Amino acid sequence: MPHKPPPRRQSINVGRGARKRDEDPGTEVGEGTDEWAQSKATVRPPDQLDLTDAELKEEFTRILTANNPHAPQNIVRYSFKEGTYKLIGFVDQLAVHFSQVGNLIPKDSDEGRRQHYLDELAASSQEFAKVVTSETEILEEEPKEAEAGSQTDVPTAEAPEKMAEEESMTPKQPKERKLTNKFNFSERASQTFNNPLRDRECQMEPPPRTNFSATANQWEIYDAYMEELEKQEKTKEKEKTKTPVAKKTGKMAMRKMTAMESQSDDIIKVTQAAKIVERMVNQNTYDDVAQDFKYYEDAADEYRDQEGTLLPLWKFQNDKAKRLAVTALCWSPKYNDLFAVGHGSYDFRKQSRGMLLFYSMKNPSFPEYTFSSESGILCLDVHVDHPHLVVVGHYDGNVAIYNLKKPYSQPSFRSSAKSGKHTDPVWQVKWQKDDMDHNLNFFSVSSDGRIVSWTLVKSELVHTDVIKLKVEDSTTEGLEGLQIHTVGCGTAFDFHKEIDYLFLVGTEEGKIYKCSKSYSNQFLSTYDAHSMAVDAVSWNPYHTKVFMSCSSDWTVKIWDHTIKTPMFIYDLNSAVGDVAWAPYSSTVFAAVTTNGKTHVFDLSINKYEAICNQPVVARKKNKLTHVQFNPIHPIIIVGDDRGHVTCLKLSPNLRKMPKEKKGQEVQKGPAVEIAKLDKLLNLVREVKPKT
Repeated sequence: MPHKPPPRRQSINVGRGARKRDEDPGTEVGEGTDEWAQSKATVRPPDQLDLTDAELKEEFTRILTANNPHAPQNIVRYSFKEGTYKLIGFVDQLAVHFSQVGNLIPKDSDEGRRQHYLDELAASSQEFAKVVTSETEILEEEPKEAEAGSQTDVPTAEAPEKMAEEESMTPKQPKERKLTNKFNFSERASQTFNNPLRDRECQMEPPPRTNFSATANQWEIYDAYMEELEKQEKTKEKEKTKTPVAKKTGKMAMRKMTAMESQSDDIIKVTQAAKIVERMVNQNTYDDVAQDFKYYEDAADEYRDQEGTLLPLWKFQNDKAKRLAVTALCWSPKYNDLFAVGHGSYDFRKQSRGMLLFYSMKNPSFPEYTFSSESGILCLDVHVDHPHLVVVGHYDGNVAIYNLKKPYSQPSFRSSAKSGKHTDPVWQVKWQKDDMDHNLNFFSVSSDGRIVSWTLVKSELVHTDVIKLKVEDSTTEGLEGLQIHTVGCGTAFDFHKEIDYLFLVGTEEGKIYKCSKSYSNQFLSTYDAHSMAVDAVSWNPYHTKVFMSCSSDWTVKIWDHTIKTPMFIYDLNSAVGDVAWAPYSSTVFAAVTTNGKTHVFDLSINKYEAICNQPVVARKKNKLTHVQFNPIHPIIIVGDDRGHVTCLKLSPNLRKMPKEKKGQEVQKGPAVEIAKLDKLLNLVREVKPKT
């Protein structure tokens, strides 16, 4: 079938044929021509446009661009800097239709010239070989002809000349040079020595194995079933004796315990490993703080003779203890990096729950142990010989003992109304030496005026009232001549470091009583200490006669218990929440105030004012509540009313030790510290009679 020409050209050809017929009407058209004209007739599609000559002659320009129509225009990628997906502005428009890897080399290049030269050498060597072979053939034929003619030619002097001409005819071959590969080039200076690979292998001892085998007969199986039945009967009998409410709570507790046990079996296996990994991560996170804790010393102290600074280190906080004030702080006597924090509230209008947390400096982000209570915790103390036992005092008057070895959060022992709990908040608790029967015991003081000794006898707390506080000269006669005494509200107490029976008690009335465990109705001495409530009382760790007290009346006072007037008085311009003696010096102590400042005193350097006054909290509204010195490291921890505990490092001026003199050994020990404080007290005693 013949190919159809385009419709537009067909229409033009038809027009030309019509013109010829018009111009030459006399020409005859045969049958063949009609058939040819019919085969060339135009066939138009029904939807073809009828265009005029002007429209047909109109030109349309098309601009070719290098943009790939198939390339995507909406590619986005994630920007880590801005944290969002960003549109990519540049898109590769190259579209490769055909590619082939070839090995052609340009003639003008060095490699092309070199190969061309080698080809010429090869061709010339082949031609030379052909010439040599042809000459040898000719020489072989000449002797044959001589033999045939019985004539021999004697070599003449022309032979050496022919050999010289042949040598001059042969081209000399140039010396071959070693070609360097430009694509694998390296300078000698840049070549480095590759360390040899080493295989490190270690041989381990196989884990110990034991073979266990036993036989079970019918009697053993029967005995096991009988023991299980007896246990079930005992639990049923216990449930019968319980009240309906106790049954419900017991069932809920059992369900929780079973659910926790099923989950904890898997968790306990990785607990220790998870703790180690968590501490490693935190050590990397707080590496700069750990370096400061261990090595940093404030160099500016060399230019400040009588002043020091506090360097903030870690800040401990927990989401569960938000909006709960720090009501107690205590370092562990066994682990120097572990301390306990009690959370509660001093505001009687905002009493809710309490928290007991144990933090370690190795893991500042999360507490090591967590215990919760229904009532706020106001005080705590860690046992010296058994550091896993912690006694706490609650706002509702109860005392409780927590055991860190037991996983659940309930206290191991707790007082009740039957066992003689306090009727007012317990403000302080202290562990004491075991009694004659080696039973654990501790003391507590409360606003109800009772100082109670608690003894742990056969897993039960037994209480004994040591003394009942009464306000002196406040007896009034009631009906029928009865004498009514005003009860003294105890707020703080502390036991003597050497004399076991001697202790001090501070009250809300501002008085301090020196008491004895042997006398329950009489005070050994009374000190008119403060005009407001006594917040803390503390014996000096070195000097047996000196103690210190602080109060909401803005003052800190240092006393000799043999004298009823204070030896030193310091006004800190704000209510003092707590004071603490330094364990390394008899003359250094710290105090915290409600305006957010920490004050550090060293009586041997400055007897009149603090050598460090530094704000600790970020906001002025935050109030500092408690302070404690670490027994080993030169740091203190400070708690505020927002539940935060801040760790601070003492600068060198705040922990000055006696300087070494040439030829003399520096004397250290309790005797030196006692003599240092005695020297200050003697100066004060000499001045007082003169005034």
